[in-house]
Order: sequence, then C-alpha cells, then structure tokens
Amino acid sequence: MALTVEIKDAKGAKVGTVDLPAEIFDVQANVPLIHQVVTAQLNAARQGTHKAKTRGEVSGGGKKPFKQKGTGRARQGSTRSPNQRHGGVAQGPVPRKYDERTPKKMISLALRSALSDRALEGKVVVVDKFGFDKPSTKDASLLLNSLGVDGKVMVVVDRDDEVAGTVACARLPVADVIFFFRRHLRKIEIGDLHFCNF
Repeated sequence: MALTVEIKDAKGAKVGTVDLPAEIFDVQANVPLIHQVVTAQLNAARQGTHKAKTRGEVSGGGKKPFKQKGTGRARQGSTRSPNQRHGGVAQGPVPRKYDERTPKKMISLALRSALSDRALEGKVVVVDKFGFDKPSTKDASLLLNSLGVDGKVMVVVDRDDEVAGTVACARLPVADVIFFFRRHLRKIEIGDLHFCNF
C-alpha cells in the first residue's frame, strides 16, 4: 500500500500530494538488521591508527637494572618490562582495519526499513522547491520552522536541485544534507525527519 504525503512549498503551504513507493516506504522494519548495518558503517568510519609501544619498541632498557641475586628484590632483566614504570604496554592496541563486509541486499533492506519507519511515523516531508535567490542560513531556518520541523533533519536533494537552498541548509547545525545517490543509513537513523526536495 503506497503512502501519500503532502507536497509543500517554502512557506509550508500544501501544493499537492505524492505517493511514496510501497516497496521502499512500506516495509516491515527489521531493527536488528538496521543495528547491524549502522554498526558496520560506524566501524568502517574508524581510522584504526591506534598504537601502543611494546617492550621491544620503547626506548632504553638495554641494561639489567640490578644484579640477579643478593638484593632481596624480585629479579628484573629490563627497565622496559610491562610491569615497570616507563615500560612497554603488554597486548596493547595496534593499527588495524575495522571494516566489516556487509552484503548489498542487507544494506538495501536496512535502508528501506529505516525509511519505512520514518514514513509511518509521519516524519517525511516533501518540498516543492527552496525558492532561495542566494544561500541564506536565516531563510533556511525559517523554512524549517514553517514546515514544522524540529530536531535533527536530513535534507535529501537531487543533483539538479537549487544550489542556494542546498548550501543554506548545509550550514544549519541541525541539518545534514545528502544527495539521494549517497545512501548512509546512520544519518537516517540519527535524523528525526526526512526533508526531501523533489
């Protein structure tokens, strides 16, 4: 069953309706799958450049700190042992990749699940056009207010959409502008509302 949403202008007035495709906006939400894909995207964004020096990489420690016998202390062979001050780190982090292989069908289903969830909650707004002559953050903020939008917003735009409106919305701290051909599930999950410009 296709969902019907209103098309609004820059002032928040209704100018028409549009049917959202059921194969995208009317899917049973799979929350565990969404979590898995979002976690994989977050992990893939990690740099993985963490590094701790082992006892063999720490500078110094070539001399035995004290003789083997006769001091009453536990025997030590190096001042850079992990149990010593200024010593190396035992089993510390090393540079690595956190990428996970996520099948395309899983990503697609998770994306459709997230979009369907937002659509069923009435958090999809379709805007006819921005109507900005020049990039204005103030006008973009007024636009969101006139549409009754609050909280985090994801603005989905096309390649051919107005540059002024896209730039103005991108300057807002609560708005996240993405192009429709760049799908990122985490932004959809974080954003409280989809603000689509057709």
